[in-house]
Amino acid sequence: MESTTQAVAVAAPNFLEVIVLFFQRGGPFMWVILAVWLFALAIALERFFKLAFKYDVNGPSFMNEIQRSILSQDLQGALRICAGSGALLAKVLGSGLKRANQSTAQMQNALDATALEVIPLAEARLSQLQLMANISTLLGLLGTIQGLIQSFESIASADPAQKQEVLSLGISTAMNTTFLGLIAAISIMVIHSYLHSKSEKIINEIDEFSVKLLDLLGTKKIKEERE
Repeated sequence: MESTTQAVAVAAPNFLEVIVLFFQRGGPFMWVILAVWLFALAIALERFFKLAFKYDVNGPSFMNEIQRSILSQDLQGALRICAGSGALLAKVLGSGLKRANQSTAQMQNALDATALEVIPLAEARLSQLQLMANISTLLGLLGTIQGLIQSFESIASADPAQKQEVLSLGISTAMNTTFLGLIAAISIMVIHSYLHSKSEKIINEIDEFSVKLLDLLGTKKIKEERE
């Protein structure tokens, strides 16, 4: 009994062998889907690093620091806070602060121009992820169709007694590409959704706090003129 168990354990393929067999049975489209998947993951990794660590900042907290400096008549301190951060919001607010002594229209123009410059950085390559998800699904279906065509061609030349077995094996193999394509597409779509929400958060904070900064500087200027 013990020797039989050991024989089964030796004969059972490991995880790596199962994956290799899965790809071999799926045909050439499996490798194309894998390449698209890896390319999408590389884009996602770069976007995650930028959006989560480089471009993002705690907007309300950052704005509170700027506001305290402005109300304390420390405009240079506010500029240093912006210069010390690589976040997109800091870059936009910094451009407005540099024109704090100019007219409201000039401050607005500076904020708008910088916002138009940095917003594409937050949205960069997200559309490519969406495209990769669609391509993965379509490649999976295309590989399945190719596999079914090959299966039916094999049946034509197969022994009558083995036709059902050949057809079952062929259909099972053809489904591998659909399975991998869907797995790749679902994972890419989930990642895209997360990254898109990060991008939207950054853009919304730029819009919100640009208006608040403009209002703060405008109010401060009016008070100074009255005094």
